[in-house]
Amino acid sequence: MPFHIVEKTADILIIGGGTAGCYAALTLAAHEGLSVLIAEKANIRRSGCLAAGVNAINAYIPAGKTPEDYLEYVRWDAAGIIRDDLVLSMARRFNSVVGRLEDLGLVILKDETGAYALRGQWNIKINGENIKPLLSQAVYRAKNVEVLNHVNITDYLILNGRVVGAAGFSVREETAYFLRARAVICTAGGAAGLYRPNNPGFSQHKMWYPPFNTGTGYALGIRAGAEMTTFEMRFVAQRCKDTIAPTGTIALGVGAKQVNAQGEEYTSRYGLSTSGRAYGTTNETHQGRGPCYLNTIGITSRQDEDLLKAYLNMAPSQTLKWLESGKRPSQQNVELEGTEPYVVGGHTASGYWVDTGRRTTLRGLYAAGDVAGGAPKKFVTGALAEGEIAANTALADLPGLPLPEDEALQAQEQAILQTYEQHLTPADTSTVKRYSRHFVPPCRYTSQQLEEAMQKVMDDYAGGIHSSYRYSEAQLDIADERLEGLTALAQDLRGTDTDDLLHIYELKDRLLVCQSLIAHLRARRETRWAGFGFNTDYPGVDDSWQLYVNSRLENGTLKIHYRNLVKEAITFEYPDSNG
Repeated sequence: MPFHIVEKTADILIIGGGTAGCYAALTLAAHEGLSVLIAEKANIRRSGCLAAGVNAINAYIPAGKTPEDYLEYVRWDAAGIIRDDLVLSMARRFNSVVGRLEDLGLVILKDETGAYALRGQWNIKINGENIKPLLSQAVYRAKNVEVLNHVNITDYLILNGRVVGAAGFSVREETAYFLRARAVICTAGGAAGLYRPNNPGFSQHKMWYPPFNTGTGYALGIRAGAEMTTFEMRFVAQRCKDTIAPTGTIALGVGAKQVNAQGEEYTSRYGLSTSGRAYGTTNETHQGRGPCYLNTIGITSRQDEDLLKAYLNMAPSQTLKWLESGKRPSQQNVELEGTEPYVVGGHTASGYWVDTGRRTTLRGLYAAGDVAGGAPKKFVTGALAEGEIAANTALADLPGLPLPEDEALQAQEQAILQTYEQHLTPADTSTVKRYSRHFVPPCRYTSQQLEEAMQKVMDDYAGGIHSSYRYSEAQLDIADERLEGLTALAQDLRGTDTDDLLHIYELKDRLLVCQSLIAHLRARRETRWAGFGFNTDYPGVDDSWQLYVNSRLENGTLKIHYRNLVKEAITFEYPDSNG
């Protein structure tokens, strides 16, 4: 298939038009004469985690609290494995970005005094169905921002160790894009679909995290040799059974307690951290005291109505489930279940290793939002804040980042183009190739079949739902070997159009993130976050493991690096302030 080639140049390229990406663009839009380009796999109007809306801002500093208080909360919830400088720098911006969202038209609910209506300790209530359209509309109004929708980025362009752009292709037509820039900000989403999900078949998309977030942002960095951190701190969300709707609206909104099948409140036995609550539900069920529920029986009729309306804003399937059952929340408890594990830096500390300015270890590359590691519990406002921080840092670094020479990148771009064309060329079935220790013929599988095989391997051997999130080193070894075989098969996948090509690259990205995740799970020899993953070889918390587990791809091999905790630091910078 011949590709039409499109080449573009900008001062700053933003990969991913979700929450952080849009806000980074809005931050840069204030600087006249600066050219900004956004590359988005979907359409920025309804892409990323905010695509369907949200009914609360989960990170806000209310009256009487400080950013330092939020830092203490996050440190406690993450059992100490965070970057103080990153959490504090984003927390200091929470309220200002909320103010700008309100200026853009977001409806924030008020109490009787006119103050923002609180929901829990750090949350405020909003009518957020249109939060992403409001952000995208503001981006489209910016005269110096160009948006490329439906472009899937596959590779960074690298010159002399510096990221100078990216390559990708249109998911709708036979067009390859080569985008050159003085600086690149990665704001792509985290990784869903690594494990077999709760629901099978046509309902498999009913998961906590967007199924279209395939870990591409992580995979781009891993391939390029960027240092990554804390993948082993997976995230397992506690959700309403079947609908996978959020539970915080029920727990915080009406004060519903978690109870087991005997009606016992059990969270006190496991702790109130996010991981502790998740582990409590998993272990109660594992011990035969399940199913577990949020106890909503007996709430008021007003609370009934509030819950029905709240879920219409973000998870209408839960409202429909109540209505179809003929019983309102006050008449039946809400059953709980854990999701499959995800790698996502917006809730845990997984992602690129960055300095306080959100510079990665690759010069010219910055990260924000779900792909930036070290700062759990970002939520919406943290993603916005990091987008602002990364944008300002990239802007400050621009004088030392000249545009690359076109000729120097041509060989690299040609190699990427050949890979696209290879996946769209019929396979030669007369040959046999050797990858590592696996002999494989040109692939007769589809990307979906290989993806399902990957999910089964991860579920069975790398701590998925099937094993109650438990894993051992022996199981991880099996998973690693089988993923190596699937990765070999994926190199020879073939498709007929760029939609097929998209699914092939999504699979390749997921496989690479899975391999990185396994390396991190193996490297941390303790169980620090039992609800997110239980290491049966090392079932306890070990204080000697108060450190970061980092990794970097070196000469084709993923190497683990350990770093000491960055505590109570106002700023943390690399020696040359840019990787």
